[in-house]
Amino acid sequence: MLTSTDKIQKRLFDIVLSVVGICMTWWLMLLAWIVASVDTKSNGLFMQARIGKEGEPFLVFKIKTMNLLKGVDTTVTTSRDSRITKTGVFFRKTKIDELPQLFNVLFGSMSFVGPRPDVPGFADTLEADDRIILSLRPGITGPASLKYKDEEELLSKQDDPERYNKEVIWTDKVQINKTYIKEWSLKKDIIYIIKTVLG
Repeated sequence: MLTSTDKIQKRLFDIVLSVVGICMTWWLMLLAWIVASVDTKSNGLFMQARIGKEGEPFLVFKIKTMNLLKGVDTTVTTSRDSRITKTGVFFRKTKIDELPQLFNVLFGSMSFVGPRPDVPGFADTLEADDRIILSLRPGITGPASLKYKDEEELLSKQDDPERYNKEVIWTDKVQINKTYIKEWSLKKDIIYIIKTVLG
């Protein structure tokens, strides 16, 4: 469990690293936004409500990689999803679409490492000791994200991706994230970030 000192340490680390990250990648985010805007013929910045710390909703920022299709309203995405744009395939593979979340980290709605922020219907329904996951800001990466880095490919092989995501992947992620919080250390956070960057 994180102490008050641990949480302050984690937040200061997030602020410093997000400022550095934004200074290094602002031009790439701008270029990706322009390309995504042209490809989707709309604003290339994607914003969606996610569940954050203490179950409070917030807007997550990403580069838009998908088009809206009539009759398709699932939040589960597979690697074969017809909504993904041509440039979106590249942005998702390289994780460039995640870069705007550096601003989420800087503003305090997210952390670099932690449970991934889900759409309503998952984290906000947690009960009993599983709600420990809501004690931290959601993260850009983390142990669960690393384990399921090929989640979209995995889901594409399932007959019922939504059911598999809810009954198998989500359940496993909850346990992984509970362990992460109980065994937290800044050193481990740094290792998770390095593993994410190295792919």
